[in-house]
Amino acid sequence: MDRRITEFIAGLRAAGVRVSLAESADAMRAIEQAGIADKNFFRMALHATLIKDQGDSQTFQELFPLYFSSDAPPPMQPPGSGQLSEDEQRQLEDLLEQMLATMTPEQLADLFRSMIMGQPMSNQQIREMLSQMSPPHMTNHRYQQWMARQTMRELQFSTLNQLLRELIAKLREAGMSEAAIAAMIQAAQANQQALAEQIGQQVSRQMAEMAQGQGATPPRRRGESELLDQSLENLDEADAHAMRAVVNRLAARLRSRMALRQRRGKTGTLDAKATIRTNQRFGGVPVYVRHRTRHLKPKLLVLCDRSVSTQHVMSFMLLLIYSLHDQVSRTRSFAFIDHLHDMSIYFAESRPDQAIAQVFEHIRPTRSYSTDLGTCLGEFTRDHLGLIDSRTTVIVLGDGRNNENDPNLAAFDQIRRRARKVIWFATEGRTTWGVYDPGSLSSDMYKYAPMCAAMHEVTTLRQLAEAIDRLFMQ
Repeated sequence: MDRRITEFIAGLRAAGVRVSLAESADAMRAIEQAGIADKNFFRMALHATLIKDQGDSQTFQELFPLYFSSDAPPPMQPPGSGQLSEDEQRQLEDLLEQMLATMTPEQLADLFRSMIMGQPMSNQQIREMLSQMSPPHMTNHRYQQWMARQTMRELQFSTLNQLLRELIAKLREAGMSEAAIAAMIQAAQANQQALAEQIGQQVSRQMAEMAQGQGATPPRRRGESELLDQSLENLDEADAHAMRAVVNRLAARLRSRMALRQRRGKTGTLDAKATIRTNQRFGGVPVYVRHRTRHLKPKLLVLCDRSVSTQHVMSFMLLLIYSLHDQVSRTRSFAFIDHLHDMSIYFAESRPDQAIAQVFEHIRPTRSYSTDLGTCLGEFTRDHLGLIDSRTTVIVLGDGRNNENDPNLAAFDQIRRRARKVIWFATEGRTTWGVYDPGSLSSDMYKYAPMCAAMHEVTTLRQLAEAIDRLFMQ
């Protein structure tokens, strides 16, 4: 207890309350006399010895529960506050499990289960959940509510309301009575409020620990220029999260630049022959100037290597390309591992960031070193070759490592002959192209290269943005 009191005093000082050594000693002596059996008396003894200014009393009241409350989770209500019949309870559990089976991320599923079933999450579980989020970057307790809201945004806490509505709709379709549904909604909302308070308390504890220098030190925030040149292959989650904001800004800049090119491109270049022909009736003196029209909006078809090593660059490339949808006449995207997977269905139904999360959830390698581009090229030419015409730019994202499988150059050449051009986005540095690798052995990069209009190294976000920008320059 002496250590907890010392930590509490340090927390008060970190929050701006002046506490002298003499007052700390007075507090220890007061607790020796008062004891800790009566919590209210204990709090009053600490308040009397540590707080001199009435303005500091509120800070004391806010910090005290963080150091001296029991570590038990808040009380939760059972589904329907115990008013559901056995059949209704079973019906609820079955539908809930169906939703949880496909729900991501895992933290959201845990929160939703706790909210619906009234199963309390321990404070330790909440702390482990928060450890995967960005740590608080403010330690002043006055920002506690703001930091708690930021944390709940990262946890997608507001999505719980949407999920609850989906569950209610399923229960109505299954025939559950309105009285039971109303009771279940009331209990779920009460449990959601309890979880929000619990998260807020743990965020406050994080802030207090960081104010004392005990918590995890927040990582130094990289500037945009540094993030643009950061290698994409081995990003940690904090950098990946920061880069998503940079990608959004990059997309806005590229969209503005491309829109300007579109306006200029509508005029086109001077067509000398058409100008002379048009003005022959004026004795050869040009009066009406004619231009060649240019179709700048390309059709894009993207083939992405869905390896673990290419996950970050694939994510950012798809986010950039689909954020520029108004500058592209059509985009189709496929992922390849050892078989071809159509990703366009996800982007047709969801926002780009949500679609990318679904792609990574539903399309994943089943084993290490399973990439077989040759087989996937064969599947594409057999089933989807009609998607390519003379206005289609094909983008291949990958490292060209086929794990000693047939690269199927004939299928690649068939795609090349139908397309306007084929561009390769290489996820490895140029010095490793065609170099032996212990896992995937040889690289077929230089076998595909002669059939590509351009090969771009895209190991950083800056290189990726420049490569995408070049797609719209011709």
